Amino acid sequence: MFPHSSRPSRTAALAGVAALGILLAGCSASPAGAPAVDDAATAGEAAAGEASASDDTGAGHGKIEGAVEAPEPPLHLVSIDAGGSVSLLDLLDGTETELGPVRAPESVTTDGRYAFVADDRGVDIVDSGAWTWDHVDHFHYYRATPAVPGSVEGSGVATVATGMLSTAGGTGVFFPESGEAVLLDNAALSQGEIRETLRLEVAPHDGIMAPLGTGALVTEASSGGDVERLRAVDAEGSEVDAIACADASGTITTRLALVVGCADGAVLATAEEGATELTKVPYPEGAAPAATEFSARKGRPTVAGLGDGSGVWLLDTREQSWRWIPMPERPAAATAVDDESEHLVALAPDGSVRVFDGSGAEVAATDPLVGAADGGGRASLTVDAQRAYVNDPATGVVHEIDYADGARVARTLELGTAADFVVETGR
Repeated sequence: MFPHSSRPSRTAALAGVAALGILLAGCSASPAGAPAVDDAATAGEAAAGEASASDDTGAGHGKIEGAVEAPEPPLHLVSIDAGGSVSLLDLLDGTETELGPVRAPESVTTDGRYAFVADDRGVDIVDSGAWTWDHVDHFHYYRATPAVPGSVEGSGVATVATGMLSTAGGTGVFFPESGEAVLLDNAALSQGEIRETLRLEVAPHDGIMAPLGTGALVTEASSGGDVERLRAVDAEGSEVDAIACADASGTITTRLALVVGCADGAVLATAEEGATELTKVPYPEGAAPAATEFSARKGRPTVAGLGDGSGVWLLDTREQSWRWIPMPERPAAATAVDDESEHLVALAPDGSVRVFDGSGAEVAATDPLVGAADGGGRASLTVDAQRAYVNDPATGVVHEIDYADGARVARTLELGTAADFVVETGR
C-alpha cells in the first residue's frame, strides 16, 4: 500500500515538471531537480569506456527496444525481504509491483537500474525497469517492464562493481571462494540476456572485478590471499597495466574515474581511446584508518569512504585529494551528496540520520529511525538529488528524508515486502 503522509508526495513536489507536458523528441536539457552536470566527461567515456556521449542514436541515449522515455527520473525503491521476496515501489505515483522470488540475500548492490542479489552460491539479477542515461550536459530517463532475467553462479558472496550506464559497458562480479572474476555485458543485460564477456580464474581471495573501458580492473593476491596489486586487463583478459594496491577493498565509479580503495590511498582508473591510466591518491601523513567502502550520489565526483575510524573520508576525484570528517563514533553508513552545500549524510549508530555540511559541521539530525534487526536484514542509506532513504529492517519500513530541509522525515514508506534490503533505482 502507498504510505500516508502529511507532506506532498514526490509527484506533487515535481508536478511543475510533469505539467509542462514536454514531448521528448530528441535531446532536451535537464529538468528542474535533476543533478547539475559540471564535468567535462562522464565515466561512460573516461572511466568505463562505454557508449560515446556524442552518439545521437537511440543506443547512444540509453534507450532500448520496448522502453518508454520519461520526463523526469523514474525513481523506485526495490525491496527484498530476508526470504527473497521482491517488490518495487514507484516513488512518484505509488504504484507497487511484485517480482521474484530471488535467493535469500546476504548482500544487495545496485547500479541505479538493477539489483544484484548475492548469497554464497551466486547472484540473482533484478531489473527494476527504471534508469537514467547521463549524456554529459543533460539526462534521458526510461521506463520498461521489470523482470528477473537470471543468475550468475559462483562460490562465495560476490562483490559486484558497476559502471555509470546500465545499457552500455559492463558489470563486474568477483566470487571470493572460487576466485572467479566475471564481466557482464550491460547492453545484453538491458535486453534480458545474461552474457559474460570475460571470466578469469585467479587465486581465491576477497577481490574486486570492476569494469574499465572494454575490459576490467581486477585484484591480484599473494599465495596467502592478501591483495597486493590491481591489474588492468583488456577484453580478452590480457594485462595492459598494473599498480600496487595493498588490501584493496571498496570500489565506486564516478563521472571522472573508477575508484578502488587501498591501504595507503585509492587508485583512480580511466580508459580513454584505448589508453588506460592508473593513478594513486595517497592518504595524508598520519591519516585515520583507510576507507574500505565508498558511497555517493550516483556519478558525483566526491565520494564518502568508511573504514574503522570514527569519521568519514571524503575523496574528491576532481582534485585527487582526501578530507577527513571526524565524528564521535563510526557511522553505520555514510554517503556524499556532492551538491552546492556539500552535504554529507550519515546513519549514526543510534539509528538517527545526521546531515553535515562541507566543513564537517552537523547541521541537522532526525530522531532514531532504525532499530536492531534480528531477521538477517541490513540497514542501508541512499541519496538522490533531493532525498535520502534509510530502511529499518526491524519494522520493515523505509524513511524518506529531506536532508536539505532540516533532515525532515517527509514520508514513512510501507512496501509490498519487508524492507530487509533496499536499493533505489531510476537514477
